[in-house]
This record gives sequence, C-alpha cells and structure tokens, in this order.
Amino acid sequence: MVLCALSTQLLRSSSCCALMARLPTSGRRRCCLYSSTQGFNQEEIRQKLRAFPGGSVDLLKQDSGVAVLTVNNPARMNAFSGSMMVDLEEKVSQLENWTEGKGLVVRGAAETFCSGSDLNAVRAISSPQDGMKMCMFMQDALTRLLRLPLVSVALVEGRALGGGAELTTACDFRLMATGSVIQFVHKHMGLVPGWGGAARLVHIVGSQNALKLLGGAVKVDPERGLDVGLADGVLEADEDTPGASTPVQQAEDWLRRYTEGPVPVIQAVKKVVLAGRELPLLEALRMEKEVFGTVWGAPANLQALASKSKHK
Repeated sequence: MVLCALSTQLLRSSSCCALMARLPTSGRRRCCLYSSTQGFNQEEIRQKLRAFPGGSVDLLKQDSGVAVLTVNNPARMNAFSGSMMVDLEEKVSQLENWTEGKGLVVRGAAETFCSGSDLNAVRAISSPQDGMKMCMFMQDALTRLLRLPLVSVALVEGRALGGGAELTTACDFRLMATGSVIQFVHKHMGLVPGWGGAARLVHIVGSQNALKLLGGAVKVDPERGLDVGLADGVLEADEDTPGASTPVQQAEDWLRRYTEGPVPVIQAVKKVVLAGRELPLLEALRMEKEVFGTVWGAPANLQALASKSKHK
C-alpha cells in the first residue's frame, strides 16, 4: 500500500517518522517524530500539560470536506495553555482519520490568531528538561498538522505572535486580514522557535528572509507578508457591507480553488507535494509513482476520460 511504502521511504531517509499523508484509512496508529530513546513519553507529557488548563482547541468538520480548527482562549489572546496543547494534538489525530476531508482552515477566536504559549504555563515548566519535552510534543503535533492529507490555510486576524507565528507555518498557505501582524517575537523572550517554526519558515521564505524575520523580530504586515512570500493573500475588510462574507467564509472561498474535486484526488495532490518537499528526489519520484497508481483508473480518472474534460 502507498502508506506502507511512504513510511518505509521516510524511515530510510532523514525523516524519523512516516508522513501522515495517509490513504483514507481510519483507526491507523500514527508514528511520532520522537521516541522514548530521546526522552519522549507522550502520555507523560500529556499529563503534565493537562495540569495547566484554560481555553480549548475546537474542531468543526463540514460536509464540504473543509474543516475549521479554532484556537479558543480569547482572554489570553488565544495563547496556548498546557491543556490546549493536548487539545491540538487530539484534534490533529481526528483529522488524520477523517476520510472525507480535503481542506482545513486554522484560525483564532475573537478576531485574533494566537499569541503563542500562555506565560503561566511557561513559567511553571521553565526547567530545561520540561521545556524540551514540551518542544518535542508541539513539534510532533505541528509536523503532523502540516503532513495531513488536507490542503490547509492559516487565517490570520489580529496578531500571530511567537508560537502563534509558528502555527501559521504549519499550514500550506497563509491568508492575512487587513491590519493583521505575524511576528516571531522569540528573541525578545531570550528564545528561538521551538515548535518547528524556524525550519518551516526557511522552507517558506528562504534562509535570508528567515534570518531577518527571526533576528529582527520583524512585524510582518500583509504587504510585507506578500513581499517576502509569507502571505499568500490578503482579505479585504468588508464589515460595513450588508451581507458581506465573514473572514472564515472568505478563507473557505479562497481555499476552494485548491479543494474542489474528488477527495482521493485532492488528498493525492497533497501527498505528492509532501513527498517532494520532505524526501530526496529519487524517493520522492518512487512515492509519486505509488500515489499515481492509486488514482490511475480510479472513478475520478475514468469519469474525466469519458467526458474528455482535460482541455476544458
């Protein structure tokens, strides 16, 4: 099967875990980025994080095949409490097993995206050992988020700061609302990104721009976001227009151009792109062949051939 081949290729390559770009198969146990030999005990970390409650991460799956994931802690600018980190990982697990999914919108409640970690939780887990465990937990969750066989977009309203900026990089695309800001403020906290944001940022904007954004803790507004390639689009404010679409509706409309079509085809597109991004060329080519074999002669392909729609 494609999933098994993909797992084998990744385990042989520099990646230490199978891509989560899986075939539509429910109930499959996923792999972690880290193992117990690296001090990673996921259940132990979950228990520690649950000791710091507050807020939630909410998931709405829609019949359209596009889900909405909401970081919901408005009292603290949607900062992640410990329990919210566990919520996020659990919601990612649900999405990994969503066989009818094609797209995902990631947003924050109350017109702001996310301000990173709740400082109350950060202060309580300030030892290097606990910090490393939290780092591994969130790297695992956000890597799996990016590896979902869904086309994802971060809808950035208000501010995306620190870990919130890192969360935007765990999506395939980023849409910024008018007046929004993405800022990697880690330097001001005496830190560097720890949730995988630096590595992903380099892939998105290149090493030179990543160094500027991280080293300068630059406030990236929509104009600059478009300029450096961090933003893929800007949503215009329409609040005064009767019947105007909400930002979430606008994001779903924007995403539709990439999610319109049969579920197996959209998921296959994400899988081959994922393989190309994470695997060496020869292994990515083999994986592309395997994924191609799952859609060649499948119902969507046969229907397209019958209607001769290729050149329409």
